[in-house]
Amino acid sequence: MAPEAQPTVTAWYGETCIARSGHTVFLEGNFYFPPDSLRSGVLSDSRLRTLCFWKGIARYHHATVDGIRLPNAAWSYPKPSPLARRIKGMVAFEQGTGITVREDAR
Repeated sequence: MAPEAQPTVTAWYGETCIARSGHTVFLEGNFYFPPDSLRSGVLSDSRLRTLCFWKGIARYHHATVDGIRLPNAAWSYPKPSPLARRIKGMVAFEQGTGITVREDAR
């Protein structure tokens, strides 16, 4: 039996698609996108870091979409713990920033 194909997941700010992938990882209520699925130039580094007891240190990113800056709108785990290795370098988006993440209809 062939594995079930993953749905395509997209991240939007208004009418602008900022990420699209059929290879996301869903973890703790968030879709993590591979870096090559992000729209070029949207993310820039933030100084904010947080610690998750089982994933490790999260690095935050500001998003700039259509000239609008969204502070700390995304995060990633560049060096996650071994338990979270599936999301290494992948990016998730913060709820409440105006970015909407959804599974596309098949």
